[in-house]
Amino acid sequence: MDTQLLHAFVTVAEEQSFSIAAERLHITQSAISKRIALLEQQLAHTLFDRIARRVYLTESGQALLPRAKHILDSIEDTQHFMMQKSGAINGELRLATSHHIGIHRLPSILNTYRQCYPDVHLQLHFIDSEQAEAALLNNEYDLAVTTLPAAYKTAENEGTGNIQYHSLWQDPMRIVVSHQHPLYGKTVVHLAELLNYPAILPSTNTNTTQIIRKLFNESADKLIITMTSNHLDAIKMMVAIDLGWSVLPESLIDSSIHALPIKNAIINRQLGCIHHRHRTLSNAARAMLTCMKNN
Repeated sequence: MDTQLLHAFVTVAEEQSFSIAAERLHITQSAISKRIALLEQQLAHTLFDRIARRVYLTESGQALLPRAKHILDSIEDTQHFMMQKSGAINGELRLATSHHIGIHRLPSILNTYRQCYPDVHLQLHFIDSEQAEAALLNNEYDLAVTTLPAAYKTAENEGTGNIQYHSLWQDPMRIVVSHQHPLYGKTVVHLAELLNYPAILPSTNTNTTQIIRKLFNESADKLIITMTSNHLDAIKMMVAIDLGWSVLPESLIDSSIHALPIKNAIINRQLGCIHHRHRTLSNAARAMLTCMKNN
């Protein structure tokens, strides 16, 4: 059975569209239709129902999908293993990262990597940190550079789970307001005072907001969160026009916003690289990890 046929099948199943799957695989829609038809002919089963411009897996297709993914993952792992044995640093590297890290941390690293390893085809994908672990487990990416969860040290020390964590950078954060905010200009601000004013924070399920909630302890449920955004540059803009206070990395703070002098409040988050603990890393992925650690 040709792996190209299985790859086409998995891609159509994931996208639920022949046209989108064709774009993703950089082939024509007629070519991907022919591959699916040939696979159905070889297996003597209909794999998709086509209803109102959407495609849905049949019972046979649902049974084949996990097996097809397993076959493709095994082949990819074998290729990585053999490339590692050869010592060559080439091929494809799928790297996922958050917008903030991709814009403010990775440019110099990616530039160095590209100069050192020009034969690597680097695919950069932007994704929320909290989605990265599930995507890695689903073999969508080789590496992800993310905000690490607060409990990552426990998982790493115990060697549990399927995600390997590599801490790279400490990212100190500050509570910020606009120059028009009532707390602007105060020499000392207590955390409890912030409970009286609207806050703009990332979504509740994000690692960053979990760190912020931990800072407020039992008072976290009293936070007046009026807006949420997972894009820190957007939050910075909203703070600057006095829509609320927030917590931002020190690297984002400039004259457009003001960092409050909070008493007894230290906010740090850890940024790092993660990958599947039990999947063989390609030489390209290992080289990227080394490049990030040495930066």
